Amino acid sequence: MDLFILLVICLSCLIPLFLWNCNHARGKLPPGPTPLPIIGNILQINTKNVSKSLRKATESYGPVFTVYFGMKPTVVLYGHEAVKEALIDQSEEFSGRGSFPVVDFINRGLGVVFSSGETWKQTRRFSLTVLRNMGMGKRTIEDRIQEEALCLVEALKKTNASPCDPTFLLGCAPCNVICSIIFQNRFEYGDKTLLTLIEYFHENLLISSTPWIQERHNKQPEFTMDNLIITIWDLFSAGTETTSTTLRYGLLMLLKYPEVTAQVQEEIHRVVGRHRSPCMQDRSRMPYTDAVVHEIQRYIDLVPNSLPHAVTQDIKFREYLIPKGTTILTSLTSILHDDKEFPNPDRFDPGHFLDKSGNFKKSDYFVPFSAGKRACVGEGLARMELFLLLTNILQHFTLKPLVNPKDIDTTPIVNGLGSAPPVFKLCFVPV
Repeated sequence: MDLFILLVICLSCLIPLFLWNCNHARGKLPPGPTPLPIIGNILQINTKNVSKSLRKATESYGPVFTVYFGMKPTVVLYGHEAVKEALIDQSEEFSGRGSFPVVDFINRGLGVVFSSGETWKQTRRFSLTVLRNMGMGKRTIEDRIQEEALCLVEALKKTNASPCDPTFLLGCAPCNVICSIIFQNRFEYGDKTLLTLIEYFHENLLISSTPWIQERHNKQPEFTMDNLIITIWDLFSAGTETTSTTLRYGLLMLLKYPEVTAQVQEEIHRVVGRHRSPCMQDRSRMPYTDAVVHEIQRYIDLVPNSLPHAVTQDIKFREYLIPKGTTILTSLTSILHDDKEFPNPDRFDPGHFLDKSGNFKKSDYFVPFSAGKRACVGEGLARMELFLLLTNILQHFTLKPLVNPKDIDTTPIVNGLGSAPPVFKLCFVPV
């Protein structure tokens, strides 16, 4: 029995080592910490703060290194230059999607967010075409967002300046915008359908496998009912969760820094006034407000390491050879919090996006939506929503915290792939 146990232990060590050597034999992967059998480098990574662990690893291995989550290698790209070189300069080769076992089980490689290869290309092209035909990026969508912003304002007024958690209402607004695009219809905030839909965003959705009639004659098998359902779900979940979380986090930052809020409101009242809704044309005349919206997104670092990519073929990257299918992790934190581009990056400062004359200053390091071919499909819509919804709220309300602003904790709660603000309440006091 003792000999058998010893044999099992030896095999447990040798098999992962064999697999690890096979991976390196296929290509010259970047250096990295030595992985342990079976579990890889998982004990060397703080799962509650992956970005901090990756930053520490760069001190020893540079901006391109390999870590093992289990027995599979993941190549990490850290910093603006490395990420740009991959996602922009070699965009096609880095356009695959890394594996998500739980999501893969549910989505089965379909949809627009977690798919790869021809399915992803066809679905992304179709989604962009349909969204544009339905008005995304056009004045019609702006009108819908403005209408929804006024509905949100009315709902916030019904709180009667009492303490409230804004999570639900801030989720309703972007969800209704997506509904108006896809279904050409919106829901009242008390509608059971909307309530159920938002509830589902916080749960795993079991998608039925209903075949599409005449599908067998379709020369493009990507266009199935299953793929349509999952693609719509992708658009809803991505378009609702990320925007509502950013809005919620944005309000928390504005509570923490009342002097910033006051300056934004002064600009809104000076440029827009009180008797019409803000529009996208106003943004060019509101550099400080524009800078605040950008700084919120930069500071909160919503998806620190983006969604994992995968290389679509064996490629040479710098002096390394990366085998086809290798997972690639791109650190957006390392770009959004680059101390050369954004002095004191851990400090919330709208000045990061303003020049010496107070004009808005663009930055190539602003990548909250990632970059390259896998950049967020709804980036334009999200930017429009954030600007219009925030300015409408600040046009109509004074944000009143329940505690001293100095005591407000803005430390993010790491939840899976992204960061979320801690739970908080505030009062929306009509101006």
